[in-house]
Amino acid sequence: MSAKILDGKTLAKKILSELAKEIEQIRLIKGRSPGLAVLMVGDNPASAVYVNNKERSCLGVGMNSYGNHFPGDIDQSIVIEEIEKLNQDPKVDGILLQLPVPAHLNATEILYRIAPNKDVDGLHPVNLGKLVRAEEGLRSCTPLGVMKLLEEYDIELDGKRVVIVGRSILVGKPLSLMLLEKNATVTIAHSRTANLSEVTANADILVAAVGRSGLITPSMVKPGAVVIDVGINRLSDGTLVGDIDFAGVFQVANYITPVPGGVGPLTVAMLLLNTFSSYKILA
Repeated sequence: MSAKILDGKTLAKKILSELAKEIEQIRLIKGRSPGLAVLMVGDNPASAVYVNNKERSCLGVGMNSYGNHFPGDIDQSIVIEEIEKLNQDPKVDGILLQLPVPAHLNATEILYRIAPNKDVDGLHPVNLGKLVRAEEGLRSCTPLGVMKLLEEYDIELDGKRVVIVGRSILVGKPLSLMLLEKNATVTIAHSRTANLSEVTANADILVAAVGRSGLITPSMVKPGAVVIDVGINRLSDGTLVGDIDFAGVFQVANYITPVPGGVGPLTVAMLLLNTFSSYKILA
C-alpha cells in the first residue's frame, strides 16, 4: 500500500483564486478592499517568513495588508494601544498577532484585547465559546484548514475514530470541536498519554500537531488510515519536516499530508477567508 497525497498547496491556490474573484466583485459595492493588520514583535526569523507570506498573499487576492512590526523589547501597553486603534479603524477587518511573542509579553492578554469580530485567528474567548456551542463565528485558521482539506477529498467523518496528538489551543482543542460537529468520535492524546502507539493505531484519522519530528512512526498508524501532519520542524540542515515519519507512514496510510505543502498553505488561506468574512459584515 502507498498513500494518496492530500495536496493542501493546490487547494489553497484554488481557494485564494476564488477569493480574489469575490473580492473584486464586492469591492465595487463596498467601496473599499478588505484589510488585514498583522502585528509582529521582535525579529524571530520564522515569524518574519510567515508574516511576509501572509502579506504577499493579501496582495495576491486584492486585500490590503497593514504590517505593524515592533522591536523585541517593546512594552505591552504600546502593543495593546495599537490593537485598540486597529479595533476602531474602519479600514481594518482582521487583526492577527503573530505568535510567539517575546517572553516579557503576555500573549493571552494581548489576544483578548482584539475585538472578537476582527479576531481572524479565532483565539478570542468569544469565538472559542461560539465554537464550543457550534454557533457561527471566526474559527482558528489551522484547524479550519484541516477541515477544508478533509472536505475537499471527501474524507468521511461521520462515526469515524479520530485521534489528535496535541492539545494546544491553536490546533488540538479547536480541531476536536470542529470534528465533533461532524459526528466524529474524537480522542485527544498528548505527552502524558499512556501507550500512545496503541491509541494512535486505533485511529481511522490521525492528526499529529506536537512539533516533534519523527514522532509518528509506521507502527503507530492503522493500515489505511488518513494521516494529517500539522507539525512544522526545521532540521539542522534547514530541511522542513512534520511530526510524522513521512516515508514510512506513506507505505501504511491511505491518505497523508506532506510537509511542506500540506496544512501550512491552508492556514494562510483560512486567515484571508476569515478576514473576508469579517469584511462582508463590517464594511
